[in-house]
Amino acid sequence: MTERFLTITLQPDWKGALRAAGKAATAATYQGEVLNFESPGHFFGQLSEKRWEIVRAAQGKGELSVRELARVVGRDVKRVHEDVGILAELGLLERTEGGGVLCPYMSMHIDMYLKAA
Repeated sequence: MTERFLTITLQPDWKGALRAAGKAATAATYQGEVLNFESPGHFFGQLSEKRWEIVRAAQGKGELSVRELARVVGRDVKRVHEDVGILAELGLLERTEGGGVLCPYMSMHIDMYLKAA
């Protein structure tokens, strides 16, 4: 199986980001996956420091239960469960058939370019 990798982009032109993702999907070889945010505010609103900690703790570990993940990051199970739901919705974590979660990406790259208006 190919190791999966993710590129996170900040691009207000969501249509352009969608066209680029569609073009990459038709390539003969795996080009990685893209998660686009329309603004830095949306990016930082969804991916807080505590959520990044969950992603980093799950990366490369295989399937983990939410309880085990909460223990690893030293947080309340209920709050970790809420954050896991948001991270799964974004596609940074995936839920497994066994009821656990995993981070499918071996590497992630954040492509952020901020320019004065």
